[in-house]
Amino acid sequence: MRIDFAVFAIGGLYCSMLWGQPPLDNRKIDGYRGIWFALEQYSEYGDKYSGGLGTYTAKHRPLAIYSPEAEKTFFVYGGTTQVDEKRLLCMISCYDHRTHSVPQPTVVVDKLEVIDPHDDPSLAIDKDGYLWVFVSGRAKKRPGFKYRSDRPYSIESFTKITEEEMTYPQPLWDDREGFFHFFTKYTGVRELYYEMSADGVIWSDDVKLAGIVEPGATKSGHYQVSGQRDGFICTFFNRHPDGVVDKRTDLYYAQTKDRGKTWMTIDGDRLELPLTMVDSGARAIDYSSQGKNVYLKDLNFDRDGNPLCLYVTSKGHEPGPQNGPREWRIARFEGGEWKTNLVCRSDHNYDMGSLYVDGSQWMVIAPTDTGPQPHQAGGEVVRWTSEDSGKTWKRTAPITRDSPRNHNYARRPVNARDPFYSFWADGDPTGFSESRLYFSNSDGSRVFELPYYMNGVSEMPVRISP
Repeated sequence: MRIDFAVFAIGGLYCSMLWGQPPLDNRKIDGYRGIWFALEQYSEYGDKYSGGLGTYTAKHRPLAIYSPEAEKTFFVYGGTTQVDEKRLLCMISCYDHRTHSVPQPTVVVDKLEVIDPHDDPSLAIDKDGYLWVFVSGRAKKRPGFKYRSDRPYSIESFTKITEEEMTYPQPLWDDREGFFHFFTKYTGVRELYYEMSADGVIWSDDVKLAGIVEPGATKSGHYQVSGQRDGFICTFFNRHPDGVVDKRTDLYYAQTKDRGKTWMTIDGDRLELPLTMVDSGARAIDYSSQGKNVYLKDLNFDRDGNPLCLYVTSKGHEPGPQNGPREWRIARFEGGEWKTNLVCRSDHNYDMGSLYVDGSQWMVIAPTDTGPQPHQAGGEVVRWTSEDSGKTWKRTAPITRDSPRNHNYARRPVNARDPFYSFWADGDPTGFSESRLYFSNSDGSRVFELPYYMNGVSEMPVRISP
């Protein structure tokens, strides 16, 4: 069992020496300024991905939660200090639905020498209203952290609870059982794990969920999206042949109804952990035989509680038309088999959006229109809808238009409530730029920009659409 309280003063002193200044933990920032990042893996059509990545990655989830008790949507993101800096600040703030205002955001942890949004945070709220910020690390190079707010429903100050190896955090909270946390460790390049805690302080040992290795290979790797509904917990994930992330393929699914004691396929067959075989009962769709990559975007549930996965397929990892078409698809289990339907197409593997479900009406909000920087990550945000439970789709509304920078990573808050229904950042993927943060209502008719600079302790977001 692990109990790990500390401020780790030595580590903080080391970081302060690197930057010549104290960290900004628990300090306010006078505006909403997102982190800009370039992976610097270039080919004919530019970087594999880059731009405004304050709401990155799809594997950090959730980033926003609506609290009916507080009547606020709390949200986290990767921010920075000034427009000309790349220093990563793991930020938290909230939108007050009563006053239509936002306070100055709070730095949960200042990453100092880190400029990489792979360290962006995710969010949870416990039954007592305490806010939990799970800050991603990067393999064993940089640890991950768990922080808890010092007061319920308050973004004013946070205390570090744990420090551990933890990447791509996906915390799930249940009022009766506590935390169930999916995350990644770099034990086989990228392998899937989970842990549990009743209170967020004392945690179980890490349990390995998946490390699939092909015959003749030595390494494994996965990305996942996870969720919970009506007492069961589930995850969709892909696999990286021999650990090569650029060859990510196949779609897998696993679920548990007893908080990790036993795992099953969608139709109830027992799965033995860790999952290591390519062609196991967990594989939902074989994309490797089709020569296609799989990029996971979101997990949601239909009105009967059945799991749905939103993802993109393409012919390869490099940007540009040669690896198209990039197809947005939804996988669902129906009639005893996995089926997939086409939503739309876009021009980049790392265009990222979210899936919403309201009865038979389903909706995708995503940057699927070509933006001002074509063939780069992101674009113009669009609303797609289906009236027949995802079988057919139509483009119903542009949400952004005539933008100076590509928008990307449109995120769905838990219990999303208008007008804070989708949340994202912009940025120029072709060169270092400012990155601004936005949110929109459910039908896309109202888009708001969070204030880039603030004069007061709170301000109203600026409406930028008619």
